Amino acid sequence: MRRAGLFGVPRVRPWSWQAFLLGLVVVGVSGALQGVCVALGAKLYFAAFLPSLFVLGFVAGAPAAAFAALLTIPLVWWAFIPPFFQFTPLNSAGADSVNLFCIIAVLLIGLADLCRETMTIVSRGGLKPSGESAATNSQ
Repeated sequence: MRRAGLFGVPRVRPWSWQAFLLGLVVVGVSGALQGVCVALGAKLYFAAFLPSLFVLGFVAGAPAAAFAALLTIPLVWWAFIPPFFQFTPLNSAGADSVNLFCIIAVLLIGLADLCRETMTIVSRGGLKPSGESAATNSQ
């Protein structure tokens, strides 16, 4: 693990087994937190998973976050969408929730990957001028 330049956040290589193991742990912890939210009466099926996907994408990279998002869908379908602990065909509301989660997950993972790449550029000293660019063309 290397340290990023922002607040000493540890970073994991994106395609390593540690990144995917971290993704599995994040899904488990988010599932437990979602279980507590459901026990308290929350009806948002994917609420605890979305912030963790962003953090996972920033720390471990896009592949691990995509892996975690793919694990999240059957877990939520099985454990949190009624009838609980059964795979039954999704009704319209459940299918809409899954589709919305997929769209938001793709956007959050992309944003986390951009933040990760930006931190890499900043930690190397920023962008270097390449001599002449289109903005300073003297024609």
